[in-house]
Formats: sequence, structure tokens, C-alpha cells
Amino acid sequence: MPSFADARALAELTLADHLPDRWLHTQAVAREAIRLAAVPDVDREPLITAAVLHDVGYSPVVARTGFHPLDGARFLRTRGYDRRVTALVAHHSGAVVEARLRGLDALDQYDDEATPTRDALWYCDAVRGPTGLPTIPDERWAEIRRRYGPEHVVSRFLDEAEPQLRAAVDRTRARMAAAGIDPVTTTP
Repeated sequence: MPSFADARALAELTLADHLPDRWLHTQAVAREAIRLAAVPDVDREPLITAAVLHDVGYSPVVARTGFHPLDGARFLRTRGYDRRVTALVAHHSGAVVEARLRGLDALDQYDDEATPTRDALWYCDAVRGPTGLPTIPDERWAEIRRRYGPEHVVSRFLDEAEPQLRAAVDRTRARMAAAGIDPVTTTP
């Protein structure tokens, strides 16, 4: 499997020039993942690798279906990433709900693990805004709804998936507290 340095270089190559704000967000999510890698039962390498790659599917170089979790996972599979990392990318932040709303069933080929590692990835994505600045999940989700508008599939997805997202965030915060890791970070 490619190293974290390889994953970071691939994310930078696919995002930095095409979507600079998405690249800032991705870097911040990866930094947050590195911070959470010390949480018990979180698997460091899959978490930080999936974190730095979670949004590559937005890149115009990668996008095929217009559904970034699926496009990213398919792209990573062709690049030699293991099943676990591609599955974490495919299912990040409750993507299965949005896939269903879009009429896509292609995520079925990726295992959706309900683990502390998956929860940690969802947490990292929820606490970093669109340009990587720290945020709280409620503000993050409200910003996404404003950006897309109330009738967009992404907003409808959030309406349905928010309880799952919130539960993953809450579980991660509890694990962080038990490990003595401050859930609040101000580092962009």
C-alpha cells in the first residue's frame, strides 16, 4: 500500500491547483486525524491515510459520477490503496445515505466498518470548515446547507444523516475524553 507521504502527494496533486480551498480543508482534516491517532481503538495508518484522501473524488481529474466518495474510492483502488482505506473514503461522513438519495448502489462494494476509526474520520471532517478552519459540527453542517440550499440532495442528505453523524462525533469525543485528548483545537 502507498505510504502516507504518497497519499498526501496524491491528494495535493489532485486538489491543490484545481480546488485550493478543498485542499486546505483536506490538510486540516489530516492534521486532525494525526491528533486523533492516539485515541484507543483507532487505527492510525488507515485513519490518517483516509483523512488526507477523503475528498480526492471532488477533483476534476478524478470525478466521474459526481459523487465524490464513490469517485474517490474507485480512483484510490486503481492506485493500489487497500480495501480498508478505499472503504473509509467511500463511506466517509455517512455517504451511504447520500448515495441512496442519488439512486446509487455502488457503495455496496465497499465495507462500511462501524469502528472507532470510521467515527474518528467522520469527526475530523465535521470539525474542519471548507477552508480548514476549526468549527463545530453544527456550524459545519449549517454552512453546508447554506452553500447547497434546502432542496439540494446534499442538504436532504444532511437532514437524514445528521443523527448518525452526530452519534459518531459524540462517540469520538467520549473516546478522546477518556484518552485525555482535548476535543477543541484551534490550529487551522
